[in-house]
Amino acid sequence: MGFELVDWEIQPRARLVRVFIDKRGHPNEGVTVEDCARVSNHLTHLFTVENVDYDRLEVSSPGLDRPLKKLDDFARFAGEEAQLHLHELTDGARRLKGRIKEVRRGPEGDEVVLETDKGARTIPIGAIDKARLVPKIDWRKGK
Repeated sequence: MGFELVDWEIQPRARLVRVFIDKRGHPNEGVTVEDCARVSNHLTHLFTVENVDYDRLEVSSPGLDRPLKKLDDFARFAGEEAQLHLHELTDGARRLKGRIKEVRRGPEGDEVVLETDKGARTIPIGAIDKARLVPKIDWRKGK
């Protein structure tokens, strides 16, 4: 359908399935209400065929603070600012904020290079617990 599954969650007690989508290959083009409706309709039919038991389905964009889940996400948003939460303390920090400089794929493991206030930090992808883009908001323009 031309969309990327960014994230999903299930809340069993509420019998809620929540799905976050983005347009594949279009980083500057947002997800529309019509896009969400199309994906919701498709998933409703799929869940019926697969006997997925739920009461509510929510489909939405990942928002301005989009989660970064895989190495390709970091590569796609190189140059953007991100907030990282690490699994454990690394060089005295568990939270890092900076601009995504590059990603490195290697035989010893994949890494994200983050330009922080204290210089460039190379973080193994496996050390990252959660990561999100930091929204760019220009308060003067209301965007």
